[in-house]
Amino acid sequence: MLKKVDAYVRQFHMLSEGDTVVAGVSGGADSVCLLLVLHELQKKIPFSLHVVHVNHGIRQEAGQDADFVEGLCKELQVPFFLVQRDVMQLAKAQGMSTEEAGRKVRYEAFLQVLEQVDSGALAGGRGKIAVAHNANDQAETMLFHLFRGSGLTGLCGIRPVREQIIRPLLCVERGEIEDFLEQKGMSYCIDKTNDEDTYTRNRIRHHILPYAREWVSEGAISHMTNTAQLLQETEDFVKQVTQMAYDKCVTSVGRETDQGLQLQIPEALTYPPLIRKYLILSVLEECIPARKDVTARHISAVVSFLENPGNRCLSLPGGFVARREYDRLIVERDPVGQELPGQAWAIDPADTGEIGVPGLGTLEFQVFDRKILQDIPQNQYTKWFDYDKIKESLTLRTRKEGDYLTIDRGLSRKSLQDYMVNEKIPRQVRDQVWLLADGQHILWVIGYRISQAYKVSEETKRILQVQVRGGHENGRAH
Repeated sequence: MLKKVDAYVRQFHMLSEGDTVVAGVSGGADSVCLLLVLHELQKKIPFSLHVVHVNHGIRQEAGQDADFVEGLCKELQVPFFLVQRDVMQLAKAQGMSTEEAGRKVRYEAFLQVLEQVDSGALAGGRGKIAVAHNANDQAETMLFHLFRGSGLTGLCGIRPVREQIIRPLLCVERGEIEDFLEQKGMSYCIDKTNDEDTYTRNRIRHHILPYAREWVSEGAISHMTNTAQLLQETEDFVKQVTQMAYDKCVTSVGRETDQGLQLQIPEALTYPPLIRKYLILSVLEECIPARKDVTARHISAVVSFLENPGNRCLSLPGGFVARREYDRLIVERDPVGQELPGQAWAIDPADTGEIGVPGLGTLEFQVFDRKILQDIPQNQYTKWFDYDKIKESLTLRTRKEGDYLTIDRGLSRKSLQDYMVNEKIPRQVRDQVWLLADGQHILWVIGYRISQAYKVSEETKRILQVQVRGGHENGRAH
């Protein structure tokens, strides 16, 4: 296994002489193996090695894990750093899952220690952060993204090298790691939460992958690892071609690049559809930081501007608009401020997750199967809808002429205008109330009521849950 990892490290140029490496070691089998492997590799590639153990403050036995890792580091004469953080409190304060908060804390700790032991390592390219992801993690990640819906990037799984992060064990399976530790007579800590099916990844790990290995192919994990590498190479090639297309087709709007970007449509149409999509992705990423709140619906709509003649305009998150003017596609900040009423978000509930809405807060979307005896939430800002009754792509917007909702079991229609009058919503704020719409049929007048046509019933199979966090009273946009 050491030879296998050594070849993998050299293939992806993970380590060089003079590097400063910070390894995350939890005490589990994977991270203990990582430490032993790095310690062996030091004999061939002279680099400095430091271990960071993060106590998340969640499990009672966490202190024992820290003592175990510290003892192992003393035995190997490797510098040890203990970082303690209250991950539960961080998750609650920042409105994220404990898994996400734990990841954030760990990588912050790795960077802090790396800066502490070698302040110029990152700037000089010598600083590396080693983590213990293995081939099983790779397969789990690929399946997780595949099942939830993903593009090429998600299907690529975990990269062996990403910026300063290296993953030397990504080429070996968990079984190989456990055999290696057994041969070495090396013990390790066991995190009992890994045996639970609380997290989706654990269910993939405990049920789907074992079934695939037993009934489909014993080499399923290694085959997926090889596929991940092929997909990564494919994505790298696509990105290279996209950059060439970008350089040829895209220029700034006006003299300042922060005013927006414009794309020459005839030149863009000379490239295949896949490159056009990546070209639009690049443009949106350049304008909207991290493409925040940009969904697949936005991207498809903007791509259609290239292929369908006619001058059109689309509101985008972050106060941007995309518009076609003859042979140009322009993405720029909306000069009249699209963060105010008039902006519309295309919503794909299956992959949107959450979006931030000006003056309202954060909308979270979740689709799940209906279970017997589930109680329907009565909260003003948490609503359930029959997902299978939604006919068109959802939009989050303010009102338009022709909007309506159904108000009784007979599904009688009432215009949104009449509804707002009956509810005595002041005239001056009616254009500031956010709506979740299926075409012109309003699912939810946020802060008020939902349409009877989308209510959950005994026949409902799939539920769309929409929850507002940090919202303003009566769903008003400001």
